[in-house]
Amino acid sequence: MTALLTLFGVLGGIGVVLVSVLLRRSGRRTTTTDGLLIEREARAQAQIDRVSYNARAVHNSLPTASDAYHRRKHR
Repeated sequence: MTALLTLFGVLGGIGVVLVSVLLRRSGRRTTTTDGLLIEREARAQAQIDRVSYNARAVHNSLPTASDAYHRRKHR
């Protein structure tokens, strides 16, 4: 029983340490100009990717001659 309580105590301690590290890291922001520009470009690229690769854009177009779907259908 003591070994089980020790195990749960160690796992709980590890969990507390991990939570505290993650909470401390999330509060930090980039303060340099280069870092802010990189973050801005990454957000803009993520927005472009969300629009370009959403379900409607991907699945709502007609298959073309180069699509694998088109080649499979005519075999």
